[in-house]
Amino acid sequence: MAIYVGIPVNKIDLCIHTGVVLRGANTREDEVHSSGTLNIVEYSFGKCIEWKPIEVSVVSENQDQDPEWSLVDSHTRRTRTSSEGPDSLGRTKAVRILFSDLKSFRINYGGQQLIFMQRDGTTYVAFFQLSNAESFVNSLKGFINFVKSRMDKNMYLVLDEVNSVVKSFSELDILGENTSDYVWKFVKNLQNHPYETTLETFSKLADIWIYKEPVKRPVEEAVADLLNRSLTIDVPPTTVSMDSGEEYEVIGESRIGIVLPPRPPCPRGASLTEDQWERYRDKEGRVTDPDAVKEIIFRGGITPSLRYQVWKFLLNYYPWNSTAMERMELRRKKTEEYFTMKLQWRSMTIDQETRFSGYRDRKSLIEKDVNRTDRTHPYYSGENNPHVAQLYDVLMTYVMYNFDLGYVQGMSDLLSPILCLMDSEPDAFWCFVGFMNKVSTNFDMDQAGMKAQLCQLHALLLITEPQLSQYLEKNDSSNMFFCFRWLLVLFKREFNTVDIMKLWEILWTDLPCKNFHLLICAAILDTEKSILMENHYGFTEILKHINDLSLHIELPWTLSKAEGIYHQLMSIGPHLPNNIRAIIGLEPLINSESSDSEDEPLNLTHSNGESDQAIASNGNEDGNVKIGNDEVSFERGLNLSYM
Repeated sequence: MAIYVGIPVNKIDLCIHTGVVLRGANTREDEVHSSGTLNIVEYSFGKCIEWKPIEVSVVSENQDQDPEWSLVDSHTRRTRTSSEGPDSLGRTKAVRILFSDLKSFRINYGGQQLIFMQRDGTTYVAFFQLSNAESFVNSLKGFINFVKSRMDKNMYLVLDEVNSVVKSFSELDILGENTSDYVWKFVKNLQNHPYETTLETFSKLADIWIYKEPVKRPVEEAVADLLNRSLTIDVPPTTVSMDSGEEYEVIGESRIGIVLPPRPPCPRGASLTEDQWERYRDKEGRVTDPDAVKEIIFRGGITPSLRYQVWKFLLNYYPWNSTAMERMELRRKKTEEYFTMKLQWRSMTIDQETRFSGYRDRKSLIEKDVNRTDRTHPYYSGENNPHVAQLYDVLMTYVMYNFDLGYVQGMSDLLSPILCLMDSEPDAFWCFVGFMNKVSTNFDMDQAGMKAQLCQLHALLLITEPQLSQYLEKNDSSNMFFCFRWLLVLFKREFNTVDIMKLWEILWTDLPCKNFHLLICAAILDTEKSILMENHYGFTEILKHINDLSLHIELPWTLSKAEGIYHQLMSIGPHLPNNIRAIIGLEPLINSESSDSEDEPLNLTHSNGESDQAIASNGNEDGNVKIGNDEVSFERGLNLSYM
């Protein structure tokens, strides 16, 4: 079991695992070893894995000059481990493995053994009591980035990402503060909070993009170059699982061999009116036919005066079959629950905050974001606006409600229209909870949800827009990173307030299919296809063009086209591949010739064959989509700064 402590002496013990025996590279398996503790420790020179025998006390930082601490400089000193004998005082020596020296590690014997492999080939084997090696690996997740090997499910490969990213930041010289200080701060924060750190750093790039702050190179070129270098770290790609539990491969146009029929016209309808809303409720206030109501909403949205009521149903604040009296009682209880959670963080003292870094970091990020969220909107404009304070309070309360997720940049974008409509903290909070339950995977630290959506979108384009798909592959853009902002905050930055409220309520109906938002992405790309292809846009230009579409996308036409794409897919019935069927929520075909084998994983990126992320040319229709584990994390903050 891991014990977390903080000892501000000459070092900081970040995590301690007891009852661990360490065997060095030059010791025999039958040799008797001392039991000790395997720790994650932070020194001024960086973090490391440190094993100490139980009789060794505090280790000072100046010991890294001791030749016995061979792992600090393993290239120039002879390796000596605990099993090589005691020191001059009869004590077994401790061992350190710097994170920067760690190449990989492997779990053996059902969690009883953990093998550490350094970059110079040195190997150490840790023996755990109670078979809890996996517990130590889980502790490592908070401090270093690693991916599971494709070839060995028990091996983990450490990602060497910091140096290339720091070099990129330094070369761009666009950080707006002392570069060396900021880079050091970035390196330190990246290991502690990799997700939040990359978001914050790339939001700086977004500020430059939007406000055109001076840099040495053109803004788009600088950002695109940084993305390309940061997102193409040479690491084995990871498998992305779709919602159905299956895994999919990227298939070239010739392998699909599907020609869609002409796209049918899909005219939009009228909004849900107050008369219609009344007709669908009985005397006690129950909604008698939720499916019919959702169908109307999908066709034309909701009359603005009704949104305050209907959104609560769409966001699962109110059950559709609840009576008016039941909803009054539910609202009373939910209001009390909200203010109870709010009191938890409001009553936290400054002294408590100093010992609660996770809470403190989230609070700081929320303070920064709420002061720049939709400040041009009348509801949030002006100095000392009480609605900005309410936005802050709701987000802070959500941190207490879901501390595992906490707060990530972009969430304030999702809450802002809800609070504006509800004009009530408790109501806005519980509607926001319902919204986050739908999109929370967008903000998970492992980014699996975002990776899956990017893969799914590319798979859709292979059938709906094969020419565009091929063009993107040839121009290093088939990773679909330029759509990242669309998916992360569900088009919040692409439409004005009136349109985004209508779009969201349409998407909340879950009609006409699962993942309709991906068909909307495909529809927008279909509209822009000729511009991208005829102008021979590469990665930089595509990224710039897609971001410049903000507030210039026609919503009704886009919705009609997206629905038309859905009907095109449905019309080919049994010829629709299983991966596409899973994306739009259809059952897989039992007699499909697809294969779910993991033996030949494929990558979703470029097709020129030169990149380590190149698309493989062979495989079956239901293989694996692969995206490097680092790629999406550095894209998340792109262009998320507030206008």
